[in-house]
Amino acid sequence: MCGITGWVAYDDDLTRHRDIAERMTATMALRGPDDGGVWIERHAALGHRRLAVIDLEGGRQPMTERTPAGTVAIVYSGEAYNFRELRTELAGLGHRFRTGSDTEVVLRAYLQWGDRLAERLNGMFAFAVWDGRTETLHLVRDRLGVKPLYYRPTPGGLLFGSEPKAILANPLAPPVVDADGLRELAANTMAPGLAFWRGMTEVLPGTVVTVDRLGVRSRTYWRLEPAEHPHDLGATVDHVRELLTDAVARQLVADVPRCVLLSGGLDSSAVTGLAARELARQGERLRTFSVDFTGREETFRADEVRDTPDTPFIRDVVARVGSEHRNVTLDPAELADPAMRRAVIAARDIPVGFGEMDTSLLRLFTAVRAGSTVALSGESADEVFGGYRWMHERSAAYAGTFPWLAYRSATSGDRGAILHPALRERLDLEGYVADQYATAVAQVEHRPGDEPHERRMREVTHLHLTRFVRMLLDRKDRVSMAVGLEVRVPFCDHRLVGYAYNAPWALKTFDGREKSLLRHAAAHVLPPSARDRVKASYPSTQDPAYLMSLQQQAKEVLADGDHPVFAVVDRDWLTAATAVDPLTVPSDARRGVDRILDLYHWFEMYRPTLAL
Repeated sequence: MCGITGWVAYDDDLTRHRDIAERMTATMALRGPDDGGVWIERHAALGHRRLAVIDLEGGRQPMTERTPAGTVAIVYSGEAYNFRELRTELAGLGHRFRTGSDTEVVLRAYLQWGDRLAERLNGMFAFAVWDGRTETLHLVRDRLGVKPLYYRPTPGGLLFGSEPKAILANPLAPPVVDADGLRELAANTMAPGLAFWRGMTEVLPGTVVTVDRLGVRSRTYWRLEPAEHPHDLGATVDHVRELLTDAVARQLVADVPRCVLLSGGLDSSAVTGLAARELARQGERLRTFSVDFTGREETFRADEVRDTPDTPFIRDVVARVGSEHRNVTLDPAELADPAMRRAVIAARDIPVGFGEMDTSLLRLFTAVRAGSTVALSGESADEVFGGYRWMHERSAAYAGTFPWLAYRSATSGDRGAILHPALRERLDLEGYVADQYATAVAQVEHRPGDEPHERRMREVTHLHLTRFVRMLLDRKDRVSMAVGLEVRVPFCDHRLVGYAYNAPWALKTFDGREKSLLRHAAAHVLPPSARDRVKASYPSTQDPAYLMSLQQQAKEVLADGDHPVFAVVDRDWLTAATAVDPLTVPSDARRGVDRILDLYHWFEMYRPTLAL
């Protein structure tokens, strides 16, 4: 896992701008703490920061191959889980390898198949290949978008990076945010390609972006497509088990210590059970980590997304698999620390406003990184197998909008309530969401003859796999890489995703519950409590001391009367929120304060220009 960046300029000699290329690369230092390098020729500069996971000595980048017609260079982030099979195939075609790294396999796969190598990779990856033979750049992103990759066209070429900060380090990319960026920040529809910063674009999942002297073009090499499901119930459960078991085994391959992130829910418990079995066959004991809050188990109160605390289920899973477990327990002072908030904003480049759900994740990953470099996660199982509550509540699933927005509006209020009234009117969030929803639904392909409910649930699943999951994957990647931790997601194996996508909804709920296929496919490695547990969201503290700290910080923001944050947020709303009794405050009010504090620190750190 690494951070990549680069610059193509057909109208300039980039050998004269090494200092800028090095600054762009330096922004990726947290993603790649082990090594770094810059490669430059006249019209291309590639930068790389490395987190060494496979072939610790031989996988240094940028990696190049000289040919009589020009140099081919690669900067690569992520993992190709089938690199061993590809290496064998390429060796049979006459390729010779100098290292044991998957990066060299990807480079030689490009030399053999060009950008069509993308279709042959199984993994999570984002990489760039500069082909000096044709002066062409290819940007390639994995099918589900596990690894991030952004680019910004320039008059003479293009800038790219694993994170926006790498692009913003170039003088050609001023930090400007326009109305569309703010609309997406408030609406959370995950508009395809929108990167928040004006002029910047996200490489879409399953896409190759090619840059040459003629301009920028893209090619989709993978998408969700409808197909007839080939199996009955028993065979479907068996095949899900086979695919998931293989995905976990592949994703445990590393030359560094590994572990699993365990929440006690069905998803992470399934990964834990399968990983423990695989490592036991190798003579190793699995390590697991979880996060909790001081006094949470004793004082837990059920809410709209969590019926039970995690800890009892975690204990059952640990006892079942025999893992070496550590519980990372946090208190309100740690969660509300402004320094932690700024660290998260620096990692994500935008003021997302997830509050302690992000700061706790950062603290968890920091603890994990002290002993492991690779962690497996249960992320994305809900999108693949139909696990969210709003998928199973007809009012949300059939609301005529994104189901997660319909559910949130019913349970947590209006996300745009914190906005300055004039800006709120200018953004027209309701119209924006309606347009994005219509665009998203129009992209769903159906099978002829599907009955209405099956069609609707295919739409709901497609929305989650192409939109909602990207928010979660981006969060997990950016926060984990801020501490140099590689998080792998077996449920994003494209074979599993494609197979489950076409399983009829009746099979996905055949026992009258959510995630029926996963529940039964993983039953052999789960304790009954985790197997039967109802979906619970990522834990959030219920300690009023957390909100009290936020309210005090908000009062300090209010005292800074001329701060640019008040061009975006409603001062009156924040004033009222600071006066609410922390023992009775609604959850949407607390989230609103978190979002405003994120915006405040983001303005301080990035000094953006608002183009409204």
